Amino acid sequence: MNDRISLVGLRVRGNHGVYPHERRNGQDFVVDVDLEVNTAAAAASDDVADTVHYGELAERLAAIVSGEPVNLLETLAERLCQSCLEHKLVDAVTITVHKPQAPIDLQFADVAVTVRRQRRTRPRFRQIDGGLRDSA
Repeated sequence: MNDRISLVGLRVRGNHGVYPHERRNGQDFVVDVDLEVNTAAAAASDDVADTVHYGELAERLAAIVSGEPVNLLETLAERLCQSCLEHKLVDAVTITVHKPQAPIDLQFADVAVTVRRQRRTRPRFRQIDGGLRDSA
């Protein structure tokens, strides 16, 4: 799949982190999303119903970032990925969560975690003793 829909630089306030002051005061998180989607139907129909509505996507992801706090960026990125994969047209997703104001006592430009997940399209089976077994 070569078609991608990208949402870059979604800035949302959240209260994620391991330290009490991060949970209490919150900070901005920046999310970048790349969705692997077959856009052929949308291109042919010119109808937003045949694609991923990136405005709705942004709202859904913002609700997760501003919602229930988690300790780790890895956990937040996983939740965002799983939300994207709920859309039937998304085959795979890559999420980067940036935490530019991370509590580090040194000068730095950014801290980020990138996670890629893809939909398991069909079970993979292997032949064993004349029968099929799930290989997962």
